Amino acid sequence: MGVMSRRVLPACGNICFFCCPSLRVRSRHPVKRYKQMLADIFPRNQDAEPNDRKIGKLCEYASRNPLRIPKITEYLERKCYRELRNGNIGSVKVVLCIYKKLLSSCKEQMPLFSCSLLSIVRALLEQTKDVEVQILGCITLVDFISLQTENSHMFNLEGLISKLCQLAQEMGDDERLLRLRSAGMQALAIMVSFIGEHSQLSMDLDMIISVILENYMDLENGQEDTNELGEISETKAPNMRKHVSFKLNPVTDYNLENMDNSRIPSYWSMVCLCNIAKLAKETTTVRRVLEPLLNAFDSGDYWSPQKSVASSVLLFLQSRLEESGENCHVLVSSLIKHLDHKNVIKQQSIQVNMVNIATCLVLHAKQRASSAMTGVIAELIKHLRKCLQNAAESDLSADETKQNSELQHALENCIAELSNKVGNAGPILDMLAVVLETISTNVLVARTTASAILRAAHIVSVVPNVTYHKKVFPDALFHQLLLAMSHADSETRVVAHNVISVLLLGTLCLPWSDKHKEGSDAVSETLSVDTRHTSLSCQYLSSLEEVDGGITSLCSLRLSSNQVNMLLSSIWIQATSTVNTPTNFEAMASTYSTIILFSLAKRSKHMALVWCFQLAFSLRNLSLNQNGLQLSRRRSIFTFASYLLIFSAKISNIPELIPIVKESLTAQMVDPCLVLEGDIRLRAVCSGFPQEEVAAFGSEKDDSAAALNSSVIVTNDSRLKDIVITHFTSKFQTLSE
Repeated sequence: MGVMSRRVLPACGNICFFCCPSLRVRSRHPVKRYKQMLADIFPRNQDAEPNDRKIGKLCEYASRNPLRIPKITEYLERKCYRELRNGNIGSVKVVLCIYKKLLSSCKEQMPLFSCSLLSIVRALLEQTKDVEVQILGCITLVDFISLQTENSHMFNLEGLISKLCQLAQEMGDDERLLRLRSAGMQALAIMVSFIGEHSQLSMDLDMIISVILENYMDLENGQEDTNELGEISETKAPNMRKHVSFKLNPVTDYNLENMDNSRIPSYWSMVCLCNIAKLAKETTTVRRVLEPLLNAFDSGDYWSPQKSVASSVLLFLQSRLEESGENCHVLVSSLIKHLDHKNVIKQQSIQVNMVNIATCLVLHAKQRASSAMTGVIAELIKHLRKCLQNAAESDLSADETKQNSELQHALENCIAELSNKVGNAGPILDMLAVVLETISTNVLVARTTASAILRAAHIVSVVPNVTYHKKVFPDALFHQLLLAMSHADSETRVVAHNVISVLLLGTLCLPWSDKHKEGSDAVSETLSVDTRHTSLSCQYLSSLEEVDGGITSLCSLRLSSNQVNMLLSSIWIQATSTVNTPTNFEAMASTYSTIILFSLAKRSKHMALVWCFQLAFSLRNLSLNQNGLQLSRRRSIFTFASYLLIFSAKISNIPELIPIVKESLTAQMVDPCLVLEGDIRLRAVCSGFPQEEVAAFGSEKDDSAAALNSSVIVTNDSRLKDIVITHFTSKFQTLSE
């Protein structure tokens, strides 16, 4: 018969299946031990604690027999739903303990039971009548997300966000409701972190932001308002590993060591904010995150300094962005751009709070020079122009005037802090040139734009100029200022002159912000005050014993020979304009003074001084021989040219020239609207503002009062020219005739 195969006979050689267990029917299939294990795990007493040892054995069995996991989870699902219906919470807790153990011991087999667990979690969150069950669902969800390494369940997880937000909004003073809100916020915190790690933004981000702010209010309630942040100390959230490590502000923080953080919703709202900050990996992402946040501030009136929610939240976000080295500057940029949002564009009181918060953000930001920072300054200048325009053209009430003034001062302060944070005036000057490129032909818009640029120039003049230090005036800005000096509007031309004087002599100017100025005439008063500032600067400079050394040490910019020539040519063209007012002559005289002062510091100063004298003599000659101009206009040009000669003689140390020029300035020959003060300053003395000056200046009455004795002046001019030529030929031997 041969040898019988081992497949038929067992190794023992015994063919009696009654005696050999290996041949029994039950031995042909593995024993379903998991059913017995599950039966042993669930206690009959609902108050009994889960048996960790038995649960561990079941999970060890599942890890060795992964094909049994679907059967195990199917049993657990049925058991959980049945016990929920019967109200046996103890058994439900056991089910969740089993899943929690499976998560940690069967990570490789997680796809086999993850869908089952998420289904149970959703069912737990829907148990609106039992707060403890909902809390269990939140805690289980936290454990599940903490162990996820890929985004295969992202869709299912995002489907739970709306329910979590609903739980986090449960109101009431009951301790259980407080724990429910905390559990919901904790689950949201880790959900946001998980979304951020996988480079996705939730469609429910607006809802999450709203919930965060509602719970963040608990942190702010009862806290004293503060304007400054203290040092930030690091605190790690419990049982959250890397997902929720963050820093808190001790000024507004509660004592974390003496409280159970897991029961404080505001604690987890800060964790959420921290994790939202991690989403800001790109500029577009930052803006996507900030948009719903800023909108929520609008709808909840969180900009108010009394609530201090917006400032606290944004400062916290900024600190997190700076720690990660991300785009913290976009925070300030987005906040300033939000001033144009339809929610706040017509509410100046809210805009004041927003700009003040932006200033606070700038104060606490790291110093850095970036195009984004200078772009924010450009936005602020745009809003500053709107404030000046409102003050000039609108019939504002007392309250509206006050709000407009407060907004203007807030904008100026923010520009100042941003300029200091940039730490280099060069990029800001380049930005001012870009703003001037788009100056309008509309009179009011042009005036307010130029005035806003002048305000910014005063601010920037005190910032160190790294880019253009001891270099020539920026060509782009210089070109735009020359064009503005030729603008059709006389006031715009005045401001353009003042801008260049302020930038060249900024350290000598008076403070740029007059905080006591109110009323609709703020723009006109600004022009008058700024002109006087520049004249006082020239007066101070002219009193220095060594003017050339003084100008070199006090100013960071200089004028090239070409720029001096272009400025003098521009003054020639402007002086002959038929629409000039006395203020225009005062501004041109101030620029002329600045040109001479800067010319003295040049190696080829004799050439620049010659050009200055040539301009003065040419204008005097024009005033006497140009019959096409009104007599009153010619008289103004004559007075202006005489001042130029006197100031040039004083600076060039030709004192014998001054009395000869003054001899020609008789009562009929001098414009009564232009007064020479101390031989160094030409001042417009017409009463009222430029609108009233235009009505009187150049009128028929003014024209009939003007008289020019050409014969006497021509004789005097010959003597003046001889004195100047003798001076230059004796002092500068190489000067050509």
